[in-house]
Amino acid sequence: MAVIRILPEHLSNKIAAGEVVERPASVVKELVENAIDAGASAIFVEIQNGGRSLVRVTDNGAGMGKDDALLCLERYATSKIADEKSLFAISTLGFRGEAIPSIASVSEFVLTTRPADADAGTRIRVSGGTITDVADTGAPPGTTVEVGRLFFNTPARRKFLKAVATETGHIADTLAAFALCRPDIHFKLVQDGRTVKNWPRTADPLERITDVLGSQTRGHMAPISCADDTVTISGWTSSPAVTRSTSQKIHLFVNGRIVKDRGLQYALFEGYRGRLVKGAFPVAAIFINIPFDRVDVNVHPTKNEVRFADQRRVYQALKTAVAGAWAINAAPPWSDGQKPSRPAPAFSLPGVRPAPKVSESVFQYATPLPLPSFANAGDEPPAPARPRLSGDAEPRPLETPVSSDGHQSFFRFSDLAVVGQVFNTYIVCQADAQVVLIDQHAAHERILFEALKQRGQNRPLPGQNLLVPETVELTHKSAAAIEPLLDAFAAMGLEIEPFGPTAFVIKAVPAVLADTAVGPMVAEIAEKQADTGFAPDPDTLTNDVLHVMACHAAIRAHQRLSEAEIKALLARLDGCDNPRHCPHGRPTAIFWSTSEIEKAFKRIV
Repeated sequence: MAVIRILPEHLSNKIAAGEVVERPASVVKELVENAIDAGASAIFVEIQNGGRSLVRVTDNGAGMGKDDALLCLERYATSKIADEKSLFAISTLGFRGEAIPSIASVSEFVLTTRPADADAGTRIRVSGGTITDVADTGAPPGTTVEVGRLFFNTPARRKFLKAVATETGHIADTLAAFALCRPDIHFKLVQDGRTVKNWPRTADPLERITDVLGSQTRGHMAPISCADDTVTISGWTSSPAVTRSTSQKIHLFVNGRIVKDRGLQYALFEGYRGRLVKGAFPVAAIFINIPFDRVDVNVHPTKNEVRFADQRRVYQALKTAVAGAWAINAAPPWSDGQKPSRPAPAFSLPGVRPAPKVSESVFQYATPLPLPSFANAGDEPPAPARPRLSGDAEPRPLETPVSSDGHQSFFRFSDLAVVGQVFNTYIVCQADAQVVLIDQHAAHERILFEALKQRGQNRPLPGQNLLVPETVELTHKSAAAIEPLLDAFAAMGLEIEPFGPTAFVIKAVPAVLADTAVGPMVAEIAEKQADTGFAPDPDTLTNDVLHVMACHAAIRAHQRLSEAEIKALLARLDGCDNPRHCPHGRPTAIFWSTSEIEKAFKRIV
């Protein structure tokens, strides 16, 4: 008796449904993609019981005649591809003929459709994959798909559905992503007869982004742009002051398709390097356009993942676009002592600007080190010179965040009136009508990082041989990822050699890291590259090492500074390219206005 057999079509459809339809939100995604491909300018989604009882998607797109409506219920029937060449250069969002039969096989399914030039529409009823009725019907141009009793005939899958609120949330997030990508389409979500989301058509993409991502992003989103002959990247990213604790508000699109790609996310984070603390995620809507034959969208049944022909080029382009946007928007504006004529930067926040929560406590730096002499600049690498605008003779005032009463100060750090230290960790200063609190370790870490980086650009950083070489053991994947980086490490004084199939031995390190275990840092870089496929460029590698060096050499918490040392520190901070953040992305200073303090003490209402 034969062991291998051909499965009946109804069973193979259910298997396909298990790959394509994970939950009600998957149904919404597939049907909305079909509606967009059909040229719809309005797409309305109605759900009941979190999508369990009903998902109805109505569009005003091209619609289908009776023959096409029947064909779309057959597996592998599609209008999206015609030959092998078009299979590998897909310009649409999906295959109508692939998703529809899968959804119909696990639901009570009704398809109503009419092209604009037809006198009547077609209604087809399907129950668990079996067509039960086909009839002519009156219908407006377009298509309506009703999916009822999802997974009614596959109870094992139905029991894995979450609470109604959870499933509704997934549906809302899915529709929100489409709304971000297509502001030219009217989207509406109706839950149990009540409209919960409504995004009318708009010609202003930023208006749609603010509507979808929330009013708190208004005024805090910067545009990004980068293009070459292969890839074009555009979109919006949030100020480092507007972050989330998860990556759920990062929306990535490739040729209009919603995707999830860890490499793209990593490239986005790299663009924020030095401006975000660990564990903070930006809000972003990123649109990547690339020739259709340079991206494979068929690597996953749900089409959520893609594969690029040249992923490094795409990742590098995204990193460059984001870094360029925030180099412009987050650099402190300077003027000749007057308020700049241009508007305040997009990242300025009203009211108190507290430091974000960080996993890295300043108290881990409590071990005292010899305090570098700020008064004698020869004892420390020279401060990098800030590029001057034409006609500038001196560094110009730093613009602080706008307070709740509209007040805004402009100052140099060196012009601050020093009040003193608290906890031998924070420097308290006064500027005009604001109190400024400066983290001495974060500030000195920024100064050292930029000074070391500038010195490294002028001459290689010297290495120091270890008396006992440090060995680091990696996975096979990480070991293969780090081998091409050994020369770049060597240029920074970090001598690493292979020591077996997956082990490496560290023989020399930069002098500043002589007493530091460098192995974990090397392992983290290797794992990150292996995990994301985003090979760090020499500048990124240099920054990773210099972060550790600067952190190790900077003054610690609980170190007493003299007034002369504090003033020297503030003067050196004025010369930094990014004085607002330490290399890890933590703020160097936070601000409180007089009115905010008085409100806290109930002196004013």
